[in-house]
Formats: sequence, C-alpha cells, structure tokens
Amino acid sequence: MILLRLALKSLRNRQTSTLLTILSIAMSVTLLLAVERTKRAAEEGFTQSVSQVDLLVGARTGPLNLILYTVFNMGSASNNISWESYQEIKTLPEVAWTIPYSLGDGHKGFRVVGTDENFYQHYRYRGQKNIEFQDGGPALDVWDVVLGSQVFDKLKYKIGDKVVVAHGVTRGEGIQMHEDKPFRVVGILKPTGTALDQSLYISLYGMEAIHIDWKTGAAPTQENTIPQNYLSKENIKIGPITSFFLRTKTRIETLTLQRTINNYESEPLLAIIPGAALGDLWRGLSQIDTVLKLISLMVLFVGLAAMISTILAGLNERRREMAILRSLGAGPARLTALLVFESFLLTGLAILTGVLLNTGMFVLLSDWLESQFGFYVVGQMFSPTDYLYYFSS
Repeated sequence: MILLRLALKSLRNRQTSTLLTILSIAMSVTLLLAVERTKRAAEEGFTQSVSQVDLLVGARTGPLNLILYTVFNMGSASNNISWESYQEIKTLPEVAWTIPYSLGDGHKGFRVVGTDENFYQHYRYRGQKNIEFQDGGPALDVWDVVLGSQVFDKLKYKIGDKVVVAHGVTRGEGIQMHEDKPFRVVGILKPTGTALDQSLYISLYGMEAIHIDWKTGAAPTQENTIPQNYLSKENIKIGPITSFFLRTKTRIETLTLQRTINNYESEPLLAIIPGAALGDLWRGLSQIDTVLKLISLMVLFVGLAAMISTILAGLNERRREMAILRSLGAGPARLTALLVFESFLLTGLAILTGVLLNTGMFVLLSDWLESQFGFYVVGQMFSPTDYLYYFSS
C-alpha cells in the first residue's frame, strides 16, 4: 500500500508528463489494435463474400478464375453452361437450391448480372446476412433492373429511371449498346461491403431478351430488330448461363456431388467449394498480411520507445525526490521497486485507455464505416494476437 501511495503521489506531482506519456502510449496501442482489427475484418470479409453455398459450378477452368469472375466481378468465363445441363443438375435429389448467374454485359463500368428470384432469397454473405433493399424490390420482370449500392451512389439513378446496357463489356463505357431495349430501375440494394455493391441485377429473361436478335454476335440491322414490347417471358427461351451457386440438402453430400459434377459427361464442368477457394486466394495475397503485420510491429516499437524515453527523461527531473527518499531510509531496492511499479502502473493505465479508445471508436464508427465505405467490422473484438500485443506493451 505504501508503494502504491508513493507511486500515485509521484505521478500526480508530474501530471503533465504523466498524462502525455499515457496519451502517447494509448494512441500507439489504439493504432496497433486498429490495424490488427482492420486486417482481421479485411480477411474475414474477403473469405465470407459468399456464405452458405456448398458448391460453385462453372465451365471447366481454374478454381481461382471461377471464383474471381463469379464472386468478385474480375475477369471473364472461358465458356458457358448449357441450360439443359443446369436444369439436370438443379433437379438432382441432393440439391436444395441453386442461384444461376449469367454474365457478359455491363453498364458504365459496372457488371450486369442475370439471375433469378433465388438470388434474392438464398444469397448469403458474412455468415447469415441476406440481401436487403434500401428502396424498391427484386428484378423479376423481363425489363427490371436492381442496382448495387455503389452503382446507386455513383450514377444517382432513382426508381423508374431507364438503364441502357452495353454489349459484351464489363469495364468502361462500351461501344455497342442495347439502346432499343432499356431496363427500368425497380430496386436499390443496401451496402454489403462485397462485390454485390458494384453490379446491376436483371432477370435471366432480361439477359436473354437483349441478345435475342444478336445471334450472329453483331448488332442487328433495323429490319431485323425485335421490338421490346414484343418480348415477354412467354416467348423467351433461356439459353446458356455462366455459372451457378449450389446448396446441398446435407453437407455430407457435398463431396459426392462435387465429384459427380466434375465427371459430368454431357459437357466439361468444374465444381469447387467456395470457402476453400477463397481461403486459398487470400493466402495467395499474403503480401497484404505481411505489410499490415509490419505496420503493427512498427507501431508497437514506436509506443515502447516513447514510454522508455519518457521514463529515462524523467529520472533526471527526479534526482531531488530520490535523494529525499534515500534520506528517509529507502534503499536502492525500494527505489528500484518504486520506479518499476510506476512503469507498470503507467503502462497499465495507457493500455486500458488505448483499449477503451479502440473499442469505442469501432462501436461508434461501425455504422458510418458501413454506410460510407461498405466496410464491415466483423469477427471477434479481441484476438490472441491482441493479447500478445498487450503483454508485449
């Protein structure tokens, strides 16, 4: 108790330097924990861009390429899947539901995705999160289109506005346009922090309708153009799709079904487990993890150096205090114990302040980060690495 009282009085006598030391270490701890938390959020957000999907099926290609063009809107498919093969796999007894994807077109730099009602019902990301609308509803009719949140933020469309799709491009403005068959905005998605925010969604019927008179791969002449009002679901036959997500009725059936699809005789297909492929992809981006770890270590070093320099600088100012304590009978061991105890007390208060600042910052700013940047603070608040930092400090 005497040691505690002496330490508190000593710190109180040096209020300014004590507060500055606590603040500098607390800011270092806050920055250190924020970097580590951001790294975890980025990794977990990346690997959970799609959830509750057992298999991702596409034409025979590499697993990473299939993940990139289907989940992250990067690259393009090497081939398509016939509608007949999709229907056959979809009706297998092991399959609970599927989400078809038809890709290939774009709008002002954003990818256009053709899908069906299962996308809005079954697509999950970050565990249990489902797709939600900030305005309107799903694109179920032939000429309906739904906007991702980033598309909405950049292009400022409103419900009811017309959208003209560019043919055969997913980046840039495009040259050939489906101007004779515009879509109408019927919904706007809430931010998800995934590639969903950077896409426009139409129905499979809509994707087929804008290409119904492009069978040769080139724009139709005026006399060969089929008017938009002549097209409806009844006279549109859905053709090949790019890929589809699949959920099995029981997880035990996943590997068996994967092997069945990979050995599919009608056409060469590839079925991959998205979670495993995403984990491999993140590990392939190990440079990001390395850079963030280096930043964390540098912050930790700066914080420790600041604390040590403050303590050493304070020793010269405390010569008189030490002399008085020596005259009162305090020996070198007692003085050393006092200095060490003050250091522990100072460090403990600084770490506690840093932890509170970091926690409060993420709690208060999580909604703002989500709405402005689509950045979701996911995962546990503290990790084993955080505790290692605490003890290192």
